[in-house]
Amino acid sequence: MPSGECAPRRIRAIPRDSRTGAGSHDNSAPGSTRTASSVRRSPGRAGFSISTLTRNAPISSPIVPPRSLPSGTMGARAVSISRALRRGAVLLACMPIASLAAQQAAGPVWTRGAVCYEVFVRSFYDSNGDGIGDLNGLIEKLDYIDKLGASCIWLMPVAASPSYHGYDVSDYYRVEPAYGSNDDFKRLVAQAHRRGIKVLVDMVLNHSSSEHRYFQAALHDTTSPYRAWYRFAPSPLGKGPHGGDDWHRSPVRDEYYYGVFWSGMPDLNYETPAVRDEAKRIATFWLRDMDVDGFRLDAVPYLVEEGSCLMGCPGTHAFLHQYAAHVDSVKPGAYTVGEAWGNINAMMPYYPDQLTAYFGFELADSLLSAVRTGSAAGLLSGFLRLQDTLPEYRWCPFLSNHDQTRVLTALGGDVARAKLAATLLLTLPGLPFVYYGEEIGMTGDKPDPRLRTPMQWAPRPGVGFTSGTPWESPQPDSFVTNVATEEADPRSLLNRYRRLIHLRKENQALGTGRLVPLAASSASVTAYLRRAGDHAVLVVANLGGAPASGVSIGSGEGERVLPPGSYTPRNLLGGPDGLVLRVSGDGHVRGYVPAATLAPREGLVFDLMRR
Repeated sequence: MPSGECAPRRIRAIPRDSRTGAGSHDNSAPGSTRTASSVRRSPGRAGFSISTLTRNAPISSPIVPPRSLPSGTMGARAVSISRALRRGAVLLACMPIASLAAQQAAGPVWTRGAVCYEVFVRSFYDSNGDGIGDLNGLIEKLDYIDKLGASCIWLMPVAASPSYHGYDVSDYYRVEPAYGSNDDFKRLVAQAHRRGIKVLVDMVLNHSSSEHRYFQAALHDTTSPYRAWYRFAPSPLGKGPHGGDDWHRSPVRDEYYYGVFWSGMPDLNYETPAVRDEAKRIATFWLRDMDVDGFRLDAVPYLVEEGSCLMGCPGTHAFLHQYAAHVDSVKPGAYTVGEAWGNINAMMPYYPDQLTAYFGFELADSLLSAVRTGSAAGLLSGFLRLQDTLPEYRWCPFLSNHDQTRVLTALGGDVARAKLAATLLLTLPGLPFVYYGEEIGMTGDKPDPRLRTPMQWAPRPGVGFTSGTPWESPQPDSFVTNVATEEADPRSLLNRYRRLIHLRKENQALGTGRLVPLAASSASVTAYLRRAGDHAVLVVANLGGAPASGVSIGSGEGERVLPPGSYTPRNLLGGPDGLVLRVSGDGHVRGYVPAATLAPREGLVFDLMRR
C-alpha cells in the first residue's frame, strides 16, 4: 500500500442467521406473534438497478425538496451522499483507531462504573389498569431501578406506532398514546434525573411506519416531494442484503418499494438531503425539548444503500459521522449507542466518531458460551482486544436483549449459571446493559412477544404488573420468579445483581480498572484482575459443573501485574476471604491457589488488600 493512502475496505455483510432473530421487530402487523425464524434469510447478493429507480421532481412544499436526479443515481450517483462527506468517510477509514483510545479516555463522568437498564415500557408497570405499561407506571418504579444501581435507562421505542413493539414509527414527535403524553415523558425524564439516572431512547432512523404521513403521501401522490424520501421502482431490483424479497408491492399502483425488515417498515432514503435534515430535527426535538441524554440507534448498518452495497456502506458511515456531530452540537456529551450486529471486526468500521458506542454482540456470545459449555477458552479475548483499542465507555457488553432468548432460558433454567454470567458481565470492562427482568431470572423464548412479557413484580394475578388483563400473558413461573420473592432472599439472583452493580459503581478497580488476564491450571476456570493504579480486584470463576480443587493461577512474563508484597483477598460477595496472595519481587503472581475448592459455577470477587 503506498504511503499515505488508505487501502480499500470491504465491509462484510453479516448473515442474519447469526443474529439470533434480532432486528426483525417481529416483521408483522400489530399483535402478531410471527416468529423471527420465519424471517431469517441466507446471505444473498442484491443491488439497486440504476435505470429503473423511480425519481420524481419535487413540487412546492414546506419540506426542503430533494433535487431532481437523473436515472443512474443509485449506482455512480448513489455514492454522492455528498463528495465532501465521502472524503470524510475515507479519512475515518484511514485513521488508526488505536490512537483514539487516549482521547477522552475517561469518558463522561456518569459512565464510570455505570450499568444501563433496558426497559420495554409496555411491559414494565401499568399505572391505570388497562393492561399496558405506561410512563406513569415507569415513574412509580424508578426507585426500583435506582435501588438496582442503574446509572441509565434505555427505553425501547416510545414514539407513536401502530405496532406493539414500536419499531415502525408513525409520528416521531409524539409519545405513543398508550404510554401517555409528551408531558408525561418530560416528567419521567425529570424524575429520573432527580435520581441521577440518565435516559436514552430508541431512535429508529432506517425506516418509518408504512402508516407514517410521509410514506402515505409518497404512496398516493407520485408528484409528492416525499416520493424521494423512500425507494420506489416499477419492479423488484433483486434481493435484499440477506437474500430476502425486500421489495414490497405497493397497495396503490403497479410498483414496488424497498423495506429491508418488513413491508410495514419502508426504508427511508438517506440520499435525499431532506431526509438527513429531518433525522437531525428529530434528534434535536428529543434532546432539547424532551431532555433525553442520548439514543440507542436501531439497525444502523442499513441506513444507506449504494449500488450493490446494501449494508454497512460508506454512505452509512458518512451519515453517522454527520449525525453524531449534530447530536453533540445540540447536547454536548450526549451518549449514543448503535446496533450493528456481528463480531468485533464488523464493529470497527463504525469508529472512531460515528456515535459514542456500539453493542458488543460477540462479547455476549462469548459470555453465554463460556457459562453454557464450562470452558474458559477465548472468554476474555474480545474484551482484551477492545480494551487495547477503545476507551471502555465506547463498547457495551450484555447478555441478552429484546430480540434474543432470555438469559435464564438460554442457560437451561440454571440459576447458578445465571448468577455466574452476571458476575462475569458486571466485573469485566465496558459499559454493560441489563435487559429488564434479567436480574430476577425471567424466562422467555421466541416468538418475540414472549421475550417481552410483563415484568414480574409479585406472586399474584397480573404479577403485580397490572390490575387489569395484561397485554401479553406473563410467564408461567411468575408466581415463583418475581421481585417481591427475591427481595426477601439475600441469596437471590436479584440481590446478586444489586450487589454487583453497586460494587461496580463504588469500586474504582471494577468501575474503570484495566483487565489483566491470569492463567489457570484448570480449563474450566477463568481468572483475571481489574486494576486501577495499585488498587486491584481479583475475579476467579469455576465455569464447570463439578468442584475444582487446588486450582492455581498465575500471570505471564510481561509487565508486572501488581506491586510486590502480600495481599489479603477480601470477599466482596460474602463468604470466606481468599488465601493470602503473595506477589513476587518482579510484580508477578505464580502458583496462587485462591481457595482450596471452587464450587461448581462459583464466581469469587476479591478486593486485594495489601498487608
